[in-house]
Amino acid sequence: MARSALLNVMVQSALKAGKSLSRDFGEVQNLQVSLKGPGDYVTQADRRSEKIVKEELLRARPTYGFLGEESEEIKGTDGAHRWIVDPLDGTTNFLHGIPMFAVSIGLERNGEMVAGVIYNPATDDLFTAEKGGGAFVNDRRLRVSARKKLSDSVIGCGVPHLGRGMHGRFLVQLRHVMGEVAGIRRFGAASLDLAYVAAGRLDGFWEEGLSAWDVAAGLILIREAGGFVSDLSGSADIFGSGTVAAGNEHIHKALIDVANRPVPKA
Repeated sequence: MARSALLNVMVQSALKAGKSLSRDFGEVQNLQVSLKGPGDYVTQADRRSEKIVKEELLRARPTYGFLGEESEEIKGTDGAHRWIVDPLDGTTNFLHGIPMFAVSIGLERNGEMVAGVIYNPATDDLFTAEKGGGAFVNDRRLRVSARKKLSDSVIGCGVPHLGRGMHGRFLVQLRHVMGEVAGIRRFGAASLDLAYVAAGRLDGFWEEGLSAWDVAAGLILIREAGGFVSDLSGSADIFGSGTVAAGNEHIHKALIDVANRPVPKA
């Protein structure tokens, strides 16, 4: 597959940060860990990874804005472009030695995601996408799954942890969805969940309480793989609402309908 100069910059940044994460993953017991909030951790590995990505991206495109999870936002002077980065999505997995974590880099142009890279150094899976150029994993073309019925589908989700105020709503959503599908999966890294939808490994995915850096790269991956992604109301305001629902045309619509069913009366 041919990559643009911009996508090559993103790939090289993710790979370089991934090498740093791999080293830290092997020494995870020695990492300094801080608590940002209940159940919300940040490590030396997060900060090192973001430093690497930021330096690489801003060296290549110094006029672009930068939004990362672990540092203050930089407003770009060109006014049109913004990097949106999660340097270590799946920190809790990382700290527990679970190999489901990733570097996620998205490029936004005039409010639209136009390129994305998600890299899991533990599995060496490199997901890439550019607007109009398709989505790939390790240079293999991706397509969302073709299943049309929820009853045949495996659906991914996020589970709110300690400190989140949406446990009751999630349990209602889970009750509705699990009664309609072939299986539910919770992997603990939203960027990889979305990449797995793009790859057809999951048929759909939904979650609440997300930030822009959790989903930015995954949005373009799913769209370029022929899928549909929105917030849980079906609108395009994913960053604003902090919610996401994804799948092919049929599963996306069905998942939104089921997840939004009202709470049953006692």
